[in-house]
Amino acid sequence: MTTTVSANRKGDRRERELVNALDEAGFAVMRAPASGSATERELPDVLAGDGETFYAIEAKSSAGDPIYLTGEEVEALLFFARNFGAKARIAVRFDREDWYFFHPGDLYTTDAGSYRVKKEKALADGTDFPEFVGETEKVTLSEVGDDDDADATDPETEERRTILEAVRDGHMPVADALDVL
Repeated sequence: MTTTVSANRKGDRRERELVNALDEAGFAVMRAPASGSATERELPDVLAGDGETFYAIEAKSSAGDPIYLTGEEVEALLFFARNFGAKARIAVRFDREDWYFFHPGDLYTTDAGSYRVKKEKALADGTDFPEFVGETEKVTLSEVGDDDDADATDPETEERRTILEAVRDGHMPVADALDVL
């Protein structure tokens, strides 16, 4: 089996995994037929909505290398989302990590016009799956601490800060931090 066929199968499996997770979270969701194949119309990989918000999602996964999208892929996603009335999102998943979501405008653009997401960027700045589906809300380190009141010395607050710093620095997976918090 060639590497391309294996990578395509893995990508298909990851897309189905995302569809199933969104479905379990209460979204109406479908994997676009022929997404990623040579069609005359560029379609997003996944369409999802919760009755109020609708998303056109381009899903990408990687074993750990940075994820790249061509400028054409991103332009097609934005075009489709605008015409469909959906919010365009890039969903990325690195091995042994959860899905992270970005607006295309939040991605790094290379000199060649491609878009790139590194694992560190996904973990630090991406919207994780629970936040994306409305189960949690992201809290930054500056929101947890930096108050000059009595909470600054509260052991529970200090523990939260330590856990969030471990996630930020890549020493703890987000899923483990969620379990602890």
